[in-house]
Amino acid sequence: MKKNLIPICIILITTLSAHAQIVKLGIKAGVNYANQNGSDITVNNVNYKSEAITNYHFGLVAELPLGESFAFQPEVLYSTVGANYKAAGVLADINNELGYITIPVLAKINLSKTFSLDLGPQASFLVSNKENVLLDDPKSFDFGAAAGLGIKVTKSIFLQGRYVVGLSEASTNAEIKNSVVQVSAGFYF
Repeated sequence: MKKNLIPICIILITTLSAHAQIVKLGIKAGVNYANQNGSDITVNNVNYKSEAITNYHFGLVAELPLGESFAFQPEVLYSTVGANYKAAGVLADINNELGYITIPVLAKINLSKTFSLDLGPQASFLVSNKENVLLDDPKSFDFGAAAGLGIKVTKSIFLQGRYVVGLSEASTNAEIKNSVVQVSAGFYF
């Protein structure tokens, strides 16, 4: 039994090492330029128009290659989106900031050794809602589509630019959808 244990451990370690070289795990963080598109918000007969806000995102990223030119890139991020609402003749703006746990699952198409095209769906789960005036009840789930470009700077360091458009309504009472432009930097371990 002990004689079999050593070869089994060697095979197991070799197999795990081979898989560890295939799957890349890392972290990323960056800036969001977000807005809410759709109907304007009316409060006390005053019509507010949305303006984009700048916020942040951070989280974990994985890359699962399926050949030389294609990979899956699932991520788990904390991302803040929303909008700033302004109205003519009104001094106070309304800042609507929503924090989501986002899970994009992207198809990564390698255009060259340096550049990649990233496309896929994104599921978002609302975890925080910071607004200085109660506008409408935000929905707890948001579904979107993401498209972007990735740049491999070194074997471990990468940059990404991405646009995510909301495909579902972000509020139960207003016809608004989230949209965000993300610029990220990351590191694979």
